[in-house]
Amino acid sequence: MSVSSFSSLGVPATICAALTRMGIDEPFPIQVDTLPDTLAGKDVLGRGKTGSGKTLAFSIPMVARLAGELSGGRRSPGRPLGLVLAPTRELATQITNVMRPLAEAMNLRVTTVFGGVSQTRQVQALRDGVEIVVATPGRVEDLMGQGFLRLDAIEITVLDEADHMADLGFLPVVTRILAATPSGGQRLLFSATLDNGVNKLVDRFLNNEVMHAVDEANSPVAQMTHHVFEASDVDAKKKLVYALASGTGRRILFMRTKHHAKKLAKALTDAGIPAVDLHGNLSQPARDRNLAAFSEGAVKVLVATDVAARGVHVDNVDLVIHVDPPMEHKAYLHRSGRTARAGAQGDVITLCLPTQRKDLADLLRKADIAVTPQSVSATSPQVLALIGEVAPYVKPVPQEHKQYGGGSSTGRNAQRKRAVRSGDSPTGGNRGAKPGRNPRPGQPGRDQGSRPVSAARRPQQRSR
Repeated sequence: MSVSSFSSLGVPATICAALTRMGIDEPFPIQVDTLPDTLAGKDVLGRGKTGSGKTLAFSIPMVARLAGELSGGRRSPGRPLGLVLAPTRELATQITNVMRPLAEAMNLRVTTVFGGVSQTRQVQALRDGVEIVVATPGRVEDLMGQGFLRLDAIEITVLDEADHMADLGFLPVVTRILAATPSGGQRLLFSATLDNGVNKLVDRFLNNEVMHAVDEANSPVAQMTHHVFEASDVDAKKKLVYALASGTGRRILFMRTKHHAKKLAKALTDAGIPAVDLHGNLSQPARDRNLAAFSEGAVKVLVATDVAARGVHVDNVDLVIHVDPPMEHKAYLHRSGRTARAGAQGDVITLCLPTQRKDLADLLRKADIAVTPQSVSATSPQVLALIGEVAPYVKPVPQEHKQYGGGSSTGRNAQRKRAVRSGDSPTGGNRGAKPGRNPRPGQPGRDQGSRPVSAARRPQQRSR
C-alpha cells in the first residue's frame, strides 16, 4: 500500500513546505481521509479521536482555501473569514500554535479569543483585522454582543471536540454562534461521539456532509496498554503514586478535584519530584505557565483535573495515571487520550482501593477496556518496569527564596487591598487586626509567580 503525501492530497506547495519545517512529512489517516473533501469545500463530520491528527486535518484546508479561492482581499476589522470553536482555553491556544505557521506561510493572520483574561488585546487584534479566529464559545458571544466581532463574512467554521462542548453545556451558545454564520459556508465538525445533542448540530448546520472516522486499528486507544493497580490501603496507594511519578519521562496524573490536584502537585514538588498543576482555579497566565513548563520539559509531572485534560495536547507522554478513577467512562477515554498520541505507544494506569473494585470494573466495561486488576506495592516488578529510570532528586526551593514575578501594583486601590489582607489600615494603626493578635502577614496574590504555580505556597482553597 502506497503512502500518501500532503502534495498528492492537493495541499498547496507553500503549506507542504511549512509542514516540513514543522517536522511533519507524512499525513495521518484522518488527514488522508478528509483532506480531499475539505479542500474541495465539502462539509465534513470527522469522528477522529484525540491524538489522531485532526487539528491539522481542519487547519490545512482552512488556511489553503482562505488564502486561495476564498481570499477576501483586504482585511476587514472585526470580520474574520474563518472561525474555529474549541471547548477550552488550552485547546484553543494549542490549535492556534499548530495553525499559525501554516497561516503565516500564506500571509494570513490568526488570533486566539477566550475568556478568563482581559479582552483588550483580543479586541485590538480584531480591530487590526484577522482572517482566522480560534476561540471558546463564551468569549465569542460576548464580543459579538459588544459589536467587536461579526460573523457575517465567515467562509469556514470548525467545531472541534463537539462532544466535550456538549458535556460542558456549551451547545446552546454554539448553536447561536453557528446560526450567525452564513448558511452557505463550509462547516467541519469533529467529535468522538454524536450523543448529548451533537447530532442535532449535525442535522441543522451541516449540508450533505461527508463522514470520516479513524480506523479503530489506528486509534490511540489501540496503541495504549492499560493497567489496573490495586493498593491495599490509602498509605500504600500514596507510596505507589510517588513511585510512579518519579521516572524521567513525561507523565500526567489525574485527580477528581482542583483542590486535590493542587495539593498533590505541591506534595510531589516538596518530595523532590517537580510537578505542576492544571485546573480551573488557576488564572490564565498561571495555566499557560504550568502547561509550558510541562510541554517544554522543565517539569515532567503534570497533575490535572478532567476539564483541564482536554487542553493537554503534548506528545511523548509515557504514562497517564488515574490517581482518582474518573466518574464515567468517557472521562476515562479522554484522560487516557493524553498518551499514545500521534501513533506513539503509551501506558495508562488506574489506581484503586479494594472498595473501588466493583465501580471501576463497571467503568472499564463501559469503556470497552479489558484489563485484569493486579494487587501491587510501590516495589512490585510490574510497577518498577513502568517507572523506568528514576529521575534525580530535585531539592525544593525554600520559601524565602521563591520569586514572585509580575510585580505589584502601586495604585491606591491595590495598596488598600493589601492593607486589608495584612490586617493594617491603609493609613496605619492596624485597625484590621483582631485584638490581642498580631496582624496576619501579607500573602502573595493568587497565581502570581515566575515559577510554576504548584511550587508556590499560597493559601489552600477548598474546591469541589
